[in-house]
Amino acid sequence: MVYLRRATPDDVEVLTHWDTQPHVIAASGGDDVIDWPAEVAAQGSAQETLIAELDHQPIGVVQIIDPAEEPTHYWGDVSAGLRAIDIWIGEAANLGRGYGTEMMRQALDRCFDLPLVTATLIDPLVSNARSHRFYRRFGFVPIGEQTFGTDQCLVHRLDRTTWTNTGNP
Repeated sequence: MVYLRRATPDDVEVLTHWDTQPHVIAASGGDDVIDWPAEVAAQGSAQETLIAELDHQPIGVVQIIDPAEEPTHYWGDVSAGLRAIDIWIGEAANLGRGYGTEMMRQALDRCFDLPLVTATLIDPLVSNARSHRFYRRFGFVPIGEQTFGTDQCLVHRLDRTTWTNTGNP
């Protein structure tokens, strides 16, 4: 079973390594070089970095962000009550095994466990059709293209009522 735990400074080395993996670069656009020591240190009410583990071995990462409160304002001017999720599997050998599905299910449950959260957002690259299909299985609906840095993304939204009424994939 996949278990999500809060990232610690001990995870920085594996997070930095995962950022160099071709499938991660292809999915993220490679526009952002993440400063993992700063990301892990910045955890608080506006941002949470979670390590997905299987049998006590790290296999992926999930970030849950309050886009209205996080200091970089990456998402621009958004309303309160939202969460944004970033998710990826670290090693290509772990793709296609259902780990991402379980990670996303747990991340969404975590978001919607907070009564103030009305919806979640996700921003895969426009070109990443595989991720679009993945998110739609959870009930995410595309709401429009948006440019983040130099990356052209297709923003998707999942409302609480859809998550509650559709159950889990």
